[in-house]
Amino acid sequence: MKVLHVDTNHPLLLEQFAQLGFENHEDYTSTKEEVEKKIHLYDGVIIRSRFTLDQQFLEKATSLKFIGRVGAGLENIDIRYAKHRGIFLASAPEGNRNAVGEHALGMLLSLMNHMCKANREVKKGKWDREGNRGVELDGKTVGIIGYGNMGKAFAKKLRGFDVEVICYDIVGGVDDDNARQVGIMEFQQKSDVVSLHVPQTELTQGMVNSQFINGFHKPFWLLNTARGKCVVTEDLVTALKSGKILGAGLDVLEYEKKSFENMFIQKPKAFKYLRKAKNVLLTPHVAGWTVESKEKLAQTIVDKVKAKFC
Repeated sequence: MKVLHVDTNHPLLLEQFAQLGFENHEDYTSTKEEVEKKIHLYDGVIIRSRFTLDQQFLEKATSLKFIGRVGAGLENIDIRYAKHRGIFLASAPEGNRNAVGEHALGMLLSLMNHMCKANREVKKGKWDREGNRGVELDGKTVGIIGYGNMGKAFAKKLRGFDVEVICYDIVGGVDDDNARQVGIMEFQQKSDVVSLHVPQTELTQGMVNSQFINGFHKPFWLLNTARGKCVVTEDLVTALKSGKILGAGLDVLEYEKKSFENMFIQKPKAFKYLRKAKNVLLTPHVAGWTVESKEKLAQTIVDKVKAKFC
């Protein structure tokens, strides 16, 4: 089979596909329109997030048998049309779930203990112990929204703490020994921490808005290592100002470009507030972006394609 790689990934993808007898072609610079002109020549395509494989693109991919998305989500693929065409879709949430779980835990502990703020102050010569008094995680209830690969990985990391972990998911029966599944009313009643681990869909886009936030019975910390568009930033800022949200750890932002590769050009007023807020921790969409996950993501795609076609 001929496979087109349109994003750079770990070299094992090319190496192991070659060992399977696949013919690898690499094109990391052509525009989507240029790729469309030749995609009919390929049986498979490997992508990250450089552009969207919409129906128009897939209609031109007349020989396509599989799409390998080296990442967790499939929002940049027209899933419905791809399945209609019988195209095999392989994503790799198994490859970076551990990295996401560790990143979420690191963000939470940093927020609760003012680590970034304290670090900046000490480096400037300010020694403020009382102003950096932390809050312990033990005894809190951690609520996880979306209990798939990522949510389960975060819950596993919490096992060493004396916390109650609950989860909310639109799919029933997903709980395990690390988290108890609850309805939305109990979730909003008990959660001290809310961590998002959902895909970007019509249901999850803008789900964390003023109505959702105000449904919680007590102030809470918010973590988002999922997708930026799941949170309405202006509503988040309002909640941070009022104290309804105690602090936010955001690895993803509503204003990100689809490719995730570059900082957005426009800087809305709400983002300017996040940049200055002492109780907000920002990272550049790297929760699943570790040395180890780069290899595991690629290996997961190889394994799934191999199991399907070899």
